[in-house]
Amino acid sequence: MLKLGTLLIAAAAALVLSCAAEAGKTKNVILVISDGVRWQEIFSGADPTLLNDKEGGSWTPIPELKQKYWSDDVKVRRKLLFPFLWGTVAAEGQLFGNQKAGSVAHVTNPMWFSYPGYNEMSSGVADPKINSNEFGPNPNVSVFEWLNTTPEFAGKVEIFGTWQAFADIFNEKRSHLPIRAGATLVDKSDLTPRGKLMTELYETTTRLEGADPFDSFLHVALRDHLKTHHPRVLFVGYGDTDTWQHVGRYDAFLETAHSFDSFVADLWKQVQSIPEYKDSTTLIISADHGRGGGLVEWKDHGVEEKGSENIWIAVVGPDTAALGERHNVAPVTQSQIAATIAALLGQDFRAFKPAAAPSLLEALKADKPAH
Repeated sequence: MLKLGTLLIAAAAALVLSCAAEAGKTKNVILVISDGVRWQEIFSGADPTLLNDKEGGSWTPIPELKQKYWSDDVKVRRKLLFPFLWGTVAAEGQLFGNQKAGSVAHVTNPMWFSYPGYNEMSSGVADPKINSNEFGPNPNVSVFEWLNTTPEFAGKVEIFGTWQAFADIFNEKRSHLPIRAGATLVDKSDLTPRGKLMTELYETTTRLEGADPFDSFLHVALRDHLKTHHPRVLFVGYGDTDTWQHVGRYDAFLETAHSFDSFVADLWKQVQSIPEYKDSTTLIISADHGRGGGLVEWKDHGVEEKGSENIWIAVVGPDTAALGERHNVAPVTQSQIAATIAALLGQDFRAFKPAAAPSLLEALKADKPAH
């Protein structure tokens, strides 16, 4: 039996269906987050001031790091680190957040760390009451929960991530969303040889933080899941990039950032090979927060680390104009992601939640040529 809160959300969703935005070619939306990746690396590649074993804390020989990730040409350098973002998304979609090019993307929450960021991007509103990563169940309804109450998307919304806290952020008990995160990411009930291997690897791998598996586990679990399940709306949260920066290992961060890019590239390739997704899926890629910009401050984030409010947003899909890296455009915010997800699907999240920030749809359709 549905609880009263769920019934009220469903009723509100039904009321706004009639005023939903006109749908485009997008039938599915995937939001992918890499925790704590700075806009500086996205748009400039490896930071030369951190390619060392002192400030960068690198264990990898520096000549080896430079061979893989360094070029004096910033456009070459960033593509070495993020070949999918700069080879595919920049060619077929859009990237916001290069402040050196007059494009600012930022959070609106006052905390500048993970839980407040995930709440903001998914609910469309910054909540100052969320002031801890251990806040507990989120009182705010996310666009994922709301879409799951609509006739068109009910039972077709899923959450995957490495961080155990996603169960609270997306309020698993109230939303009834299927959430595989942290210890539940690996399906221990899967008794196939592959399932048993995944369980064994998870249980015998020393983790850096609590029950949270490494990103490689997430990618394999997600890839296997999409072979037989085709959710219309999907959240995917990778975490290694944030962890290694907190540890102070810039070499490990570069490796995991590069791996993240390859995971997203593989996800996009898989999506385009599935008839239900091919040419009808929009991919949104971003970060939950930025971090500091100094020789020490890069390791952390929060209000004490200036610059942690700055993020980046990348979008590629059938309704997104191929404008590449955006230059000299109005600022965009993390809070706009929620309404953007809904608008791409022809739904009006702000009719349900008027306080939510407006979508990025007009910016994505803009006909101003890329620089």
